[in-house]
Amino acid sequence: MYRQQVWDEPLIYELKGERVPQPSMFKPPSPEYVKISEKLRRRSEIGIPDLPEVEVARHYYRLSRMNFSVEHGPYPLGSCTMKYTPKILERLARIDGARWIHPLQPEETVQGALKLLYELSQYLSLITGMDKFTLQPAAGAQGELVGALIIRAYHVDRGEGEKRVEMIVPDSAHGTNPASARMAGFKVVTVPSGPDGTVDLKALESVLSERTAGLMITNPNTLGLFESNILEIAEMIHDVGGLMYYDGANLNGILGIVRPGDMGFDIVHLNLHKTFASPHGGGGPGAGPVGVKSFLSDYLPVPTVEYKDGRYYLNYDLPKSIGRVKASPGNFLVLLKALAYIMLMGGEGLRKVALKSVKNTNLLVRLLKGAPGLTLPYNPEKPRKHEVAVSLEKLREETGVRALHVAKRLLDYGVHAPTMYFPLIVEEALLIELPETETRERVAQYAEIMKKVLEEAYDNPDVLLSAPHNTSIGRLDEGAASKPKTMALTWRMYVEKRKAGLINY
Repeated sequence: MYRQQVWDEPLIYELKGERVPQPSMFKPPSPEYVKISEKLRRRSEIGIPDLPEVEVARHYYRLSRMNFSVEHGPYPLGSCTMKYTPKILERLARIDGARWIHPLQPEETVQGALKLLYELSQYLSLITGMDKFTLQPAAGAQGELVGALIIRAYHVDRGEGEKRVEMIVPDSAHGTNPASARMAGFKVVTVPSGPDGTVDLKALESVLSERTAGLMITNPNTLGLFESNILEIAEMIHDVGGLMYYDGANLNGILGIVRPGDMGFDIVHLNLHKTFASPHGGGGPGAGPVGVKSFLSDYLPVPTVEYKDGRYYLNYDLPKSIGRVKASPGNFLVLLKALAYIMLMGGEGLRKVALKSVKNTNLLVRLLKGAPGLTLPYNPEKPRKHEVAVSLEKLREETGVRALHVAKRLLDYGVHAPTMYFPLIVEEALLIELPETETRERVAQYAEIMKKVLEEAYDNPDVLLSAPHNTSIGRLDEGAASKPKTMALTWRMYVEKRKAGLINY
């Protein structure tokens, strides 16, 4: 049984400590050197704790020992592709020419960086079957919004903006898809999945009309199933004048095997912080580049990175552009890591990534077969791709133990819980993805622990209902934590809410 380290560790703002003799790289400039306007000067103290360096280092080290990281074990979060980031990518991102670059430097001083961004866009076009990329979007969700705005701009430009108001989204889609479509001004039309877990073609046909702006879909879908009718779906959308949008969150399952552009997609967003091994989690930064077919390239955000006459430059000359979506051409260090990953893996290596991720998923499915209370919904005999959604509805009916309780109990065994209650079309869902960076031994270990926890649910359900027991932070009340009145995202917010009596922790 796993046990996280537990410390009685206060917040850093609550720590106290006298100043001790120590060298410092950072000495405050003299008042004579820095001339700050009175209007810009701080009116009050901001409350940064005045602590010696050693106490700060100890504080964060102790917190790190209470945490879970990819060095401890896998993050099997379905639809998130939380793969291990090779350390060589981190070393590359620390070279001076990368970490000290500034987005407002003159172009002639950053030719090397622009070359790398240009080459990355070329690689992404080759991998996806698109013609042109923007590297600006800072996350997959922002990439989705950019794609939806491009669809809107395209229809407006053709004089159909008032008519093309409906965006079709499958019921198995990521929640950000309908949100992005709605933010771009579209009405969201949901189409159901058929008995096999893929888009119901008859249901799709019934909602197609001259109001259709496009379809947002990922392939493989969120169940881990490949939409084998994708060419027919693309033809149906194009026949009514709509555009095909590819959500790249699940690209890990088809890298080097099939390209979205060859499936009939017009627009693609990618999650470089997922598929291409840049770090993911902790709030970012991410990268969500958007690629388009040539007939949509004029609508991309400005500036795009271009090359002409031996010089790399930022092109602002796109009159139909949807406009800038980020202050810089992109999160450079994330983009740099992704480029290095692609170059180190090569085409054949990327193909092996997809094959290994699919192998891991289907090995897990095979090992979980027959586990008590667990079923595989939607066409259980069909192989999955990069991830698999399992249902614990039977477990809930027979023991009262839910997917949430299983997820919390998994923590007691030292493994990270999978995604819970998603996709919404699966009751008591656990969505599991063990990417190519995990060995078959790790997959087998995860399956063994999962089965053990499910057996516990029948033998002693109270253990699961009160889990976790061995983590540094005990059972949380997710409902209370998500209420606006009790949520405190900053120290200042915490102090204000505590004074107002809104929180008592």
